[in-house]
Amino acid sequence: MNDGVDPDGGMIARAGRDAAELAIAGKTRWVRARSEELPAGLGVFTVATFGQSFHWMDRDRVAATTRDMLVPDGAVVHISDLKTEPRTVEGLSHPAVPHAAMDELVKHYLGPLRRAGRGVLRQGTPGGEAEVFARAGFARCRRLVVPGGQALERTCDDVVAWVFSMSSSAPHLFGARRGDFEADLRRLLRQASASGRFSERLPGTEVFVWWKGKGTTDPVPGPAG
Repeated sequence: MNDGVDPDGGMIARAGRDAAELAIAGKTRWVRARSEELPAGLGVFTVATFGQSFHWMDRDRVAATTRDMLVPDGAVVHISDLKTEPRTVEGLSHPAVPHAAMDELVKHYLGPLRRAGRGVLRQGTPGGEAEVFARAGFARCRRLVVPGGQALERTCDDVVAWVFSMSSSAPHLFGARRGDFEADLRRLLRQASASGRFSERLPGTEVFVWWKGKGTTDPVPGPAG
């Protein structure tokens, strides 16, 4: 059984629908909870995966709890976009997604400090991930990179769904103004692309695998956010 955890009810519902469409609903369990609420009676696992999310959490607490939830040779996998890779918009079929304008719109509604779930990131995204996992008792690490650059076409609905999937602009953060924000977002997107379609290049993917236990076979990398 594979368990998925997310604090947002909408994300949990969507995950359940996607699992049903892929005919894997019987192999998955979806739990609405914050990572800080683990272990939440979920049991013991071979692998725990964080999808570009660990930096939002109470990292020391979650890392230590996750280690206790793993089998003796279990591992944590943290997957995120490769932030250092340049992505050109040249040669794409449609206008680029207006990320800068969308960020300004989010700030207009939620304030200048980037939201992080229930709090804000006053100092930006934290680094020092290697030290956090080392303190929690993870002794081995390996870094993998999957190259990006592939062209991706997105509709307005795709972009809106992506914005609401972000922890810094999740639907509940807007409260009663969610509808107004979405209307303004869609207006911005229509102005950026008359066809309602956008193109961008996929980022590379950076994967850190942290093994529980003693000994090291790969050098521990420098800080990662």
